[in-house]
Amino acid sequence: MCNSAILERVRSYEKCNVPKTVGEKPVFHFSVPTGWMNDPNGFSYFCGTYHLFFQYNPYSTEWGPMHWGHCTTKDFVHWEILPCAMAPDAFFDNEGCFSGTAVESGGKHVLLYTGVQGKTDGNGKPYTVQNQCVAFGDGVNYEKYKGNPVISSSMLPEGSSVIDFRDPKIWKEGDGFRALVGSKAQDGSGQLALFSSRNAIEWKFEKIIDRCKNEYGRMWECPDFFALDGRQILIVSPQFMEADGEEFHAGNNTIYFVGDWDEKEAVWKRDKPHLLDAGLDFYAAQTVLAADGRRIMIGWLQNWDNHILPDGQTWSGIMTVPRELKVAGGRLLQTPVRELEACRQNRISYFCVPVGGKTKKTLLNGVAGRIFDMTLTVKNTRCGTFAVYVAADETHFTKIVFDMEKNTLGVDRSRSGLRKDFITDRTFRLPEVRESLQLRVLFDKYALEVFANDGETALSLLVYTPLEADRIYFTADTETAMDVEKSDIAV
Repeated sequence: MCNSAILERVRSYEKCNVPKTVGEKPVFHFSVPTGWMNDPNGFSYFCGTYHLFFQYNPYSTEWGPMHWGHCTTKDFVHWEILPCAMAPDAFFDNEGCFSGTAVESGGKHVLLYTGVQGKTDGNGKPYTVQNQCVAFGDGVNYEKYKGNPVISSSMLPEGSSVIDFRDPKIWKEGDGFRALVGSKAQDGSGQLALFSSRNAIEWKFEKIIDRCKNEYGRMWECPDFFALDGRQILIVSPQFMEADGEEFHAGNNTIYFVGDWDEKEAVWKRDKPHLLDAGLDFYAAQTVLAADGRRIMIGWLQNWDNHILPDGQTWSGIMTVPRELKVAGGRLLQTPVRELEACRQNRISYFCVPVGGKTKKTLLNGVAGRIFDMTLTVKNTRCGTFAVYVAADETHFTKIVFDMEKNTLGVDRSRSGLRKDFITDRTFRLPEVRESLQLRVLFDKYALEVFANDGETALSLLVYTPLEADRIYFTADTETAMDVEKSDIAV
């Protein structure tokens, strides 16, 4: 049963509108049921199923009153859309149910999220405050705690912002819970506040465990905090970063720190930051601990400053393919979930194919399409540039470029058919110089993800070239050789 007329109206709207766009959507990437989608929320394991919630405006292709959309999966590839889980229908979240996370506890699914409450000051001027709220459910229906909010901005250190206090990460620790929430300090820089609770309802402030000191952006959104391979990982999405060196770009980034966590003393020590995804469209990553022990991450395949939406499209929002995470050499490695391999069809392989020299473009029979999984290995990485062109026809293409001398990998969609002045290219220096380059390229109609050297680097971007543009070809400044394996993906 729904707990409000507002939520009932959303669910009725979904029944009528979700089926209308099914054929337009990507095949193996989760996309919004209808309307608008941004941050992944509540990525969790509950009663034998993986649940993914998401920031959601069902009524428009623009950001608006935030709901929590809902879907589930058994294998991170096949997704079932469930009815909308939460709507902004209470006094403590009347301006939106913002991002949060979830855990299973005592047979209940516990959602901790940011409630945005609209208020009016003594002069009649409207303003909002952000607090943390809790809801309990059975995997389909959720009831908000009547005593919300359970974590208020008044619990923060003096001078902290009441407007920027959001995106709680909840986890079970010992006999209770802890939560990490992003906020702003008195100097306007991001900070991470730690809270603890016995029952997910009564919370107390513990301490500020980290501050960005305006060094890496300002507000740190969407924190995720977890143990992996003997280390502790912190993922945050900084707003308003300035470009820094060859790794961090201007605007909204998603970065991570590898460090160590003393849970008893609540002491966090981190190494230097790294960019999580070097592409054009990636934000607000969130992870879940899988039943088999893997740490799985998913992100929003979009960018706040770069909202690409083709004319006439009635939906906006795609998630990345879920990725398995590992730690090696002080960095995160990311690879698409292994379950995707079972969906490969029509595999075709080529070995030691010459590229470059007198041949301007190398095309291979059977290597084409817009829904595929392709791995290629470039044998000699000591000369010139090597490029892969996808979604190509006579006038359009998107290219992935490896500069062998500079050891950089980049993407360029300037010729993808864009008709507005969007960000079109980005280049990232690879962590190591190698004798060969391995690229794994996933393409799903409009979603393009590139993984270099077994996941050392990932690049994600949207390409809305007409689907008829499906050629793939390769170029190089000087002659080199490559191996190629390409499969279609069917789910």
